[in-house]
Amino acid sequence: MRPLTEEETRVMFEKIAKYIGENLQLLVDRPDGTYCFRLHNDRVYYVSEKILKLAANISGDKLVSLGTCFGKFTKTHKFRLHITALDYLAPYAKYKVWIKPGAEQSFLYGNHVLKSGLGRITENTCQYQGVVVYSMADVPLTVFKDVRERQQAQQGTKGEGNVEFQSKTLTQHN
Repeated sequence: MRPLTEEETRVMFEKIAKYIGENLQLLVDRPDGTYCFRLHNDRVYYVSEKILKLAANISGDKLVSLGTCFGKFTKTHKFRLHITALDYLAPYAKYKVWIKPGAEQSFLYGNHVLKSGLGRITENTCQYQGVVVYSMADVPLTVFKDVRERQQAQQGTKGEGNVEFQSKTLTQHN
């Protein structure tokens, strides 16, 4: 387990900033302690410094994971967020989309959300902006890139997709 290099940190923070913007600092400097990101087997873990000091006694080849897996680096050095980061990104999200209960299960199975399935969208949501998708009960479902602006989503026809599924599995999101 090692700290991220400057290039790895930049790539990861750019990806996370698409979803939470300037609130990125709140992930590291939390009121309950200082947290950091560590790399182990091409996966980035979000862990408190207190737990990190305790794990220093375990050798790297015996260590399976530590903290919460935020994502992984691909072989081409791109960063992919994992669904396990959702609980940490959702409270700080700048742009949010709420899905009606009727469209929720269809969305989770990989289909697009139509205008009739949208409950609400935050103000000033730009096209291709990273959003956190919520159910109407304010339960975060996943993170995505929004493909429509708020005005386009409200004025679109019933058959047009507003939030498109970015990947085939819920473990890797672009």
